[in-house]
Amino acid sequence: MNNYTTSNDYKGPRLFGAPVGDFGIFQTALFIFAATLSAFFLATFAGIAALLAYTSIGHHSADFSLAYMRVGLPIGILMFLSSTIYLGGIYIRRITRR
Repeated sequence: MNNYTTSNDYKGPRLFGAPVGDFGIFQTALFIFAATLSAFFLATFAGIAALLAYTSIGHHSADFSLAYMRVGLPIGILMFLSSTIYLGGIYIRRITRR
């Protein structure tokens, strides 16, 4: 008789399924940092893979540092700004309601 119950009664805001409405300032900053780093690394990986495919089909050799400067960095900055606006807004809204 394993009756495990999950609390699905949370009605607040969610980000990728995680309830973000109850985060404190440290959890909010940590989530922003994690989202920014993961977006930067995924975009950089995609940029490197695209440059690798470009050079493997016979084009001249490409500078792989372009993947960091032209793909990873702008995506990382964009993710930092958007997650800060979204999660910071949720945090500020929760604090001002008290």
